Amino acid sequence: MDAIAVARRLPIGAEVQPGGGAHFRVWAPRRERVEVVLLPPCGQTGGTVARHELERQPSGYFAGLVAEACSGTHYYYRLDGESQLYPDPASRFQPEGSAGPSLVIDPAQYAWHDADWPGCKLHGQMIYEMHIGTFTRTGSWAAATEELAELADLGVTLLEVMPVAEFPGRFGWGYDGVDLFAPTRLYGRPDGFRAFVDRAHQLGLGVLLDVVYNHFGPTDNYLGAFSRDYFSTKHHTDWGEALNFDGENAASVREFFIANAGYWIDEYHLDGLRLDAVHAIVDDSADHVLAALTRRVREAAGRRATIVIAENEFQDPRLIEPVERGGYGLDAVWSDDFHHAARVAMTGHNEYYYSDYQGTPQELISSVRWGYLFQGQWNERQQKRRGGPAWSLRGEQFVHFLQNHDQVANSGHGLRAHRLTSPGRHRALTALLLLGPGTPLLFQGQEFSASAPFLYFADHNIEIARLVREGRQESLRSFRSLAGPDAAKYFADPCDVRTFEACRLDFSERARHAEAYRLHYDLLALRRDDPVFASQCAERIFGAVLGSEAFVLRFFGDAGDRLLLVNLGRDLQWGSLAEPLLAAPPGADWQVLWSSEDPRYGGSGTGLLDTRHWHLPGHAAIVLFAVALPAQRDSASAADITRFA
Repeated sequence: MDAIAVARRLPIGAEVQPGGGAHFRVWAPRRERVEVVLLPPCGQTGGTVARHELERQPSGYFAGLVAEACSGTHYYYRLDGESQLYPDPASRFQPEGSAGPSLVIDPAQYAWHDADWPGCKLHGQMIYEMHIGTFTRTGSWAAATEELAELADLGVTLLEVMPVAEFPGRFGWGYDGVDLFAPTRLYGRPDGFRAFVDRAHQLGLGVLLDVVYNHFGPTDNYLGAFSRDYFSTKHHTDWGEALNFDGENAASVREFFIANAGYWIDEYHLDGLRLDAVHAIVDDSADHVLAALTRRVREAAGRRATIVIAENEFQDPRLIEPVERGGYGLDAVWSDDFHHAARVAMTGHNEYYYSDYQGTPQELISSVRWGYLFQGQWNERQQKRRGGPAWSLRGEQFVHFLQNHDQVANSGHGLRAHRLTSPGRHRALTALLLLGPGTPLLFQGQEFSASAPFLYFADHNIEIARLVREGRQESLRSFRSLAGPDAAKYFADPCDVRTFEACRLDFSERARHAEAYRLHYDLLALRRDDPVFASQCAERIFGAVLGSEAFVLRFFGDAGDRLLLVNLGRDLQWGSLAEPLLAAPPGADWQVLWSSEDPRYGGSGTGLLDTRHWHLPGHAAIVLFAVALPAQRDSASAADITRFA
């Protein structure tokens, strides 16, 4: 059977062959015998179960061509003649769930319409994080596809889809996936996912997929039956067994995950990946697996540009340092520092993991200018040094947010940020997020101040559900405000379907919350169309503290300068201000370009600006640009007085 010529896209899984049949390949180095078991067509009774023994190959693989298998064939693997049947570890679809049979899928059957799509580069992106199961009322690829035109019109450029790898149960966040190559049956068939990406590209939207390469879910994970070598004997994670990227037989484990990274880019035309919690991916190899899978993403994309983003609690700048400087070559990282400082500034609470932050104007200035706040200093809460020097990194390489799936859920009751602070503060910090040099991220519904919470939800069997429920409550009690006896009765049961259903968005709120929607629409237009904000040049931004809760950022640009004044406290008035960043260019004065206090956004009005006697309204953000004074309009430098149109 090894002598038969086969065409394969991946080193593992079942693949339809051009000449007929399907070729199966699976890694099971500790097994003596592997059979592929073909089931009768769906709905057919009394059919014959066909068994085909696969041939052993070097490095512990078993492979073979099965002539009667084709796209749509259901199958299992049998190991060493045991009675239990197992789904394919590299199954492309699990129509009956994670414990059911695998399905042979031919990706060539989908007709793509994005041949001219160039892919996505990091600069200029506006990310929108979404959970397909709660993004719409029906929670399907088809329903989500219908909303893409609205997101494109809003100003979103890049969708970040929370994990979709098949997981047990009727609902979940997706971080407990067990079939990494199989998009979950809960949202539709694989071609539904392809159609979603295809339509996004037609609208000018890129698509990233959140993937989990640090652990598997607690149930229906059958990899250990094929080989215990998938799991590390020397590393550990907080969520389950660590994966073996550097121990015995690690080469084939690495191949499995690296192939998965390329698979999503190749067969689903995705524009990149967001890598979950890479601090839990431990690899002592000379070639770190994160660098290797990033290379595979680039290779799979061919001429298309791609983006790889990491979540990293350790704030290790090596992730996004270029390979030639000893880095791993990823494009960007999530920056919790910006979120945490903004969250404390919004709410006044700095409990649990917010205890490292004061929410001061200087923290906000520094996070905008330098990305990470912790770049190697001692961290009292963690009792170790955190981060490393990130001076050479560009502003766009830090993904900033006021909300994401974790942070909304970790409010205890799943409340959105606008519910935790004053409307004015929320508008002001939204302006800081969307006009800053970082790559901004909105969480689904944030753009219209969604009333739906986003809670942690996961459907498990009774025993696992009990552990998840208790573990979740214990984790949230680390927040002082949630540690009292009165808080427990408000915790939503993560395993109750009503918790999941409560998180679904209501798009009629786009109209009912029109002020919030207009705020985001206008800010994204300003970010996109104003050349100074669009440049994302963090190195040309300087800031100064103006008060206990107020600060200014000056954006120096070739098209003129911009001031962003932010005041999260009470009204401030000065007869004079001894701060050079407030000085207008020669022959010009400042004029209001945009204000969060515009009544269209629910504000109370900005009032007249007199830069001889500064007045900065409380809970507000104001953008100023320079305009030539009337007597000198003809002679003023165009670069100094360019007005945003």
